[in-house]
Amino acid sequence: MFTLAHLSDPHLGPLPDPRFRELLSKRVIGYVNWRRNRARSMGGDYLATLIADIHDQRPDHIAVTGDLVNIALDREIAAAQTWLSTLGGADTVSVVPGNHDAYVPGAIRRATDAWTAYMRGDAEEGTAFPYVRRRGPVAFIGVSTARASGPWFATGRVGSRQTKRLIDALAGLRDEGLFRILLIHHPPGRKATSWVKRLTDASRLRAAVKLSGCELVLHGHTHLATQASIEGPSGDVPVICVPSASNAPGGKRPSSRYNLFRISETGNGWRCQMEERGFRDRSGGVIRLAERDIPIPNGRAGIN
Repeated sequence: MFTLAHLSDPHLGPLPDPRFRELLSKRVIGYVNWRRNRARSMGGDYLATLIADIHDQRPDHIAVTGDLVNIALDREIAAAQTWLSTLGGADTVSVVPGNHDAYVPGAIRRATDAWTAYMRGDAEEGTAFPYVRRRGPVAFIGVSTARASGPWFATGRVGSRQTKRLIDALAGLRDEGLFRILLIHHPPGRKATSWVKRLTDASRLRAAVKLSGCELVLHGHTHLATQASIEGPSGDVPVICVPSASNAPGGKRPSSRYNLFRISETGNGWRCQMEERGFRDRSGGVIRLAERDIPIPNGRAGIN
């Protein structure tokens, strides 16, 4: 059995005080949003407590699907690099960037340079998307949708070149018989989020999955706990989002949590079970919130 912990959108804080020249851009919007909203809703020790619980569960791997930072200041990116080292070693933690990691032009290059050890494919020296990491019976395919966007926008894009490489990677991993988990920040489904926050070429990614298939898609971005699906070559592929790993209980969005997946091979396919772990209220610690079977294409859902 292979165990995976999935978390997303930690929006690590507190936000460093930016220099004036650093706010002469879209960053001023994010800075105001942090001071008015996120400093309160994402404060406290919830993220640290959540990570301690992840370590107690001893997963084989940890996936982080973007938005490690808020307005992509250089000091934020460096702090996120330190945080990743406390989360786990680069061999056991896989990361894809989010729109906040690419908040302004040039930021995504600095972020990928700093976090490259966690986004490097097998036998690769640098970061190239999509990357492929094989871990036991599981393959992680990391797709980047991180693009700098204009004020009030939080859109993402895969691009035609990355899509072509993704199709080839998924097909090759299918032939290897691996359980393929696609990691992405923006949701790939139709109308999965608002127009200003959408994946602008989501149809490309859906077409790639429909052609070459995968077993599971994990994403963040919406800060919601959702389960949807997109079409694969042999059945619907589950698409699962996890809420922000930092969000305090009692707000408009679900409280801080992560998902724990247990994956095993069967005689006729795969079995997968998902456990949601997080905070129910401000007075308690991390608990099991829900548990359910995830139907896998060509596999039998559930774990005995």
